[in-house]
Amino acid sequence: MTSASVLGKVYITHRAIASVASEAALSSYGVVGLAAKNLAESISQVLTKDPNRGVDVVLNDNEISLDVYIVVEYGTRIKSVAISVAENIKYKVEKATGLLVNAVNIHVRGLRISNTD
Repeated sequence: MTSASVLGKVYITHRAIASVASEAALSSYGVVGLAAKNLAESISQVLTKDPNRGVDVVLNDNEISLDVYIVVEYGTRIKSVAISVAENIKYKVEKATGLLVNAVNIHVRGLRISNTD
């Protein structure tokens, strides 16, 4: 993504946007982790530790669309967590980049019990 101004150009990579989105997702209530979107990505994650796994970024005409694959804490309301995560990601990505987030699609890939007290 390129943005031009009087002072010059600003380049924002897909990876930078994915990094902001993954941090926003992981800081949201009810999310215990990000998940791979498919088996091939899951296998590649064993070999390399990519902090942006589970986030796909699509840029179209200064608008961002995101697909985020999450694992939700068992016992939380999945729908409420998904809505909260989408809103949190949208806000933080728009604030960090200054670009409009057109869509945030949340894909719940699993449930996990995080605390066994």
